[in-house]
Amino acid sequence: MSEEPKPFNPSCCSKNAARTVAFTMNTITKVVLSLPSRFVRAEWSAPAISLIALVALFSLFSEAFRRPENFYNIGLQAPITVIIAVGQTLVIAAGGIDLSVGSVLALASVNAAWLINRGCDPAVGLLAAILTGCVCGAINGTLVTVGRLPPFVATLGMMSVARGLAHLISKGVSIFIPSSWFWSISSQQIGFLPLPFIIAMLVALIGHVILAYMRLGRYLYAVGGSYEAARLSGVPVKLVLVAAFILCGLCTGIAAVVEASRVTIGSPMSGIMYELHAIAACVIGGASLSGGRGTIVGTLAGALLMAVLRNGCDALNLRYEYQQIVIGVAVIVAVLYDRWRHASRVG
Repeated sequence: MSEEPKPFNPSCCSKNAARTVAFTMNTITKVVLSLPSRFVRAEWSAPAISLIALVALFSLFSEAFRRPENFYNIGLQAPITVIIAVGQTLVIAAGGIDLSVGSVLALASVNAAWLINRGCDPAVGLLAAILTGCVCGAINGTLVTVGRLPPFVATLGMMSVARGLAHLISKGVSIFIPSSWFWSISSQQIGFLPLPFIIAMLVALIGHVILAYMRLGRYLYAVGGSYEAARLSGVPVKLVLVAAFILCGLCTGIAAVVEASRVTIGSPMSGIMYELHAIAACVIGGASLSGGRGTIVGTLAGALLMAVLRNGCDALNLRYEYQQIVIGVAVIVAVLYDRWRHASRVG
């Protein structure tokens, strides 16, 4: 005989619903209460807190700094460093370093300006700048993986080659970019945000997705943590390193487009010291120069901190020489703090 169906019990459903609601509320409460401790433990917490404190400090002592138009200026000044630093973070996470980004930016901007100045469509110049960055990145990656050169040596050589090519193509003078929509890349804004800042945020978002959620990001950390262990685990270490350098070159090409659009010229002298600014942003953001650590969020906070620091020093009429000293001290303090925090975790 077939069993009779059990009668519907409303009290049972209400009890299950109550348990579900209670469990959900308990989980949400635990997550919310754990947010402060997670924030403090995060690698990017120190630069983020420092950035907030720095903005508050400069706003307190300088009326010019706290004006809305000044924050708009920061939004125009920071994107170049942010975009280059995102690519640099990918390379540093893999245990490498790219010293050529400043010179590659100059070469990419000169190539774009040369083509546009000779009647090519601005889109051709834009693509040429990005392609220049990618090709230089691919050469760097090949020298490191196939040529087995240390990243420092390979990119140092590329730094000299790219700068020399920029001078050769431009004949040592700046190339003017005729008026076109290319200029609007840096002059347009969406809402109250300048377009370069939005481009930088999009690049940072894509970089964050790569490092935090994609297989390539896990491979980058693995190669940077231990090259040999990653190789024995089946990670295609050479392809990963080449990809990191190409992505860094891609970011540099995008930064070159933004830079050339802002100054409306392609100059062989542009990009000087940009590699150090990008590396400093990564280090301040918690990246380890020995590889295996680094986040885009930290790099973004580090780059914005440096932009605010330079802008705030200008607002306080601090001489350029003292600004360089302040930035250098900030980098050293950030590295020392990172070493101390890492040692305390290990200990």
